[in-house]
Amino acid sequence: MSAPSSAPISVTGNAVLVVVDIQGGSGDPAQPESGIPLMGGKEGRAPKVKNLIARCRQAGVPVVFIQEVHKPSLVDIGRELDGAEGPHCVEGEDGTALADWIDPQPNEFVIRKRRYSAFFGTELEIVLKAYKAETLFLVGGLTDVCIHYTAVDAHQHDYFVRVLTDCVGGSSERAHQASLEAIEYLQRDALVTSDGVLEWLNTVG
Repeated sequence: MSAPSSAPISVTGNAVLVVVDIQGGSGDPAQPESGIPLMGGKEGRAPKVKNLIARCRQAGVPVVFIQEVHKPSLVDIGRELDGAEGPHCVEGEDGTALADWIDPQPNEFVIRKRRYSAFFGTELEIVLKAYKAETLFLVGGLTDVCIHYTAVDAHQHDYFVRVLTDCVGGSSERAHQASLEAIEYLQRDALVTSDGVLEWLNTVG
């Protein structure tokens, strides 16, 4: 995997920042019984994402928030329990709410999803078409699950994908790196840093 560029990045057409599953309310998104491990570094990533959201707003780049939610009955969780994960993102639990430092504005979309990909069974494609988006910035988690699945679907929907490597976290460092490598295999310019995106934002507003 090549090192992500921190230089100003090239962006095709309109860009949209997609904030994927930064949940947990006032605590952590993964409850102990969920069996979902989290790599370290959240404390360092959160301020970068918060600043990025603010700068996108200032520059007129739309921000879309994604939230995984399941009914308490788990009737809608499908095959997600067939792997390592236990019940998670249950509606009404504090850990399912967006992190308390995430503050969607009234004019911004919060899209709920029932599967790992933010595209699968949601209105995301309608929203992106409304914004005439061509390039998607992806931040959030998990790198090896919801970021990876969303990036693959974005690629297959012909979007240019930019994953901010210092603003995503995986279930482990190994899984995080492996998924970034797989995403880069699909699009050679997919891996960027928040510094590179901020430099680009300085050129547009």
